[in-house]
Amino acid sequence: MPPSPESRRIAIVVKGYPRLSETFIAQEILALENRGLDLEIWSLRHPTERAVHPMNKKIRARVTYLPEYLYEEPLRVLKGAFWSIGQRGFGPLLKAFRRDLKRDFTMNRVRRLGQAFVMARELPAEVGHLHVHYLHTPASVVRYAALLTGRTWTFSAHAKDIWTTPDWEKREKMQEAVWGVTCTAHGAGNLQALSAPSRVSLVYHGLDLSRFPAPPESRPARDGSDPQDPVRIVSVGRAVAKKGYGDLIQALAALPGDLHWRFAHVGGGDLLNSLKAQAQQAGIADKVAFLGAKAQPDIIALLREADLFVLPSKKAASGDRDGLPNVIMEAASQKLAIAATDFAGIPEFIRDGAEGALVAPGDWEALSNALNLLAREPAKRAMLGEAAYQRLRRDFSMDGGIDVLEARLRTLVGNPSKQPEPV
Repeated sequence: MPPSPESRRIAIVVKGYPRLSETFIAQEILALENRGLDLEIWSLRHPTERAVHPMNKKIRARVTYLPEYLYEEPLRVLKGAFWSIGQRGFGPLLKAFRRDLKRDFTMNRVRRLGQAFVMARELPAEVGHLHVHYLHTPASVVRYAALLTGRTWTFSAHAKDIWTTPDWEKREKMQEAVWGVTCTAHGAGNLQALSAPSRVSLVYHGLDLSRFPAPPESRPARDGSDPQDPVRIVSVGRAVAKKGYGDLIQALAALPGDLHWRFAHVGGGDLLNSLKAQAQQAGIADKVAFLGAKAQPDIIALLREADLFVLPSKKAASGDRDGLPNVIMEAASQKLAIAATDFAGIPEFIRDGAEGALVAPGDWEALSNALNLLAREPAKRAMLGEAAYQRLRRDFSMDGGIDVLEARLRTLVGNPSKQPEPV
């Protein structure tokens, strides 16, 4: 329904909630709640994971799930559709939808319209503004619902949504949104080239270090020479193409025979079985453990026990790519040495030779060489881990980004505080 004149609540719209791979969203919601903003959460999908991050358990906002598939809740969708036909915004919505459907003739587009009907009808009058995470399908639902109800909306863009959404769609959504933010300079450059640069700002997620234990005072000086105490290499990320784990398996298989190591991967994903088969074929299955999805406390324990973190991100064939993966900052929070690729938002935090080792994306030979050198040099690992930790504390804490978002959102719901600083 339309907002009331005194609407103060903000609806945060996400694709799925909760998700272990989206701790950056949970961190933001919890921080904004703790600063007194009145929030509720709307999700396009139900959760698919059993484990729940501790942050999600602390979030107080009510969660509403839209029909994931329209046929699953036909009465709810029909009620939303009939209600929408009578709204003043139905004409502008229908015009926008027809224009979108002509360029994207898919059932996905129809599903987003149906979800928007439901959302627009069921939004409480207390909700005065919509803020959506991801500029692709979630932003379509929010855009349509905003047209129907007359509410304002804003967005946070991240990674896949920037690189796989057509330019025409990004351009038109940014024209209608009040403003948007994104979490890497790499992504901001893409979006700013399609709109007035002032409409999209760079706001790093950063990391709330109060959620993490102090880093270990020291780590064992493993150098790969002892078969009874091998160097421990770890990675955390979904087994999908953009993470580059196929390259990592090749890199591990190419490590010299005199280097003793073990590798552990944490995360789900469609490519898990093929990665296991690749490790088997490469003859390193006995040194590699695929642990599946884990809750945050288990991940932190693994990072604290490891010697080296690795993430070989690259561009997927679909165009999908990472932003600045939160897990890299989480590894830095434990002073863990990092090897990664010089790609997307990663070099905005990790600089080669200063806070970690970076290699070209897709270059498994260079990655193998970097892992070999770092595995044999515990002193260098300690130096890089310390530098990454200090950079995290100095330049990538959560508070700066939350300051900007809080000020801007308060202005939109009629409860201004200080204005956000330019980014």
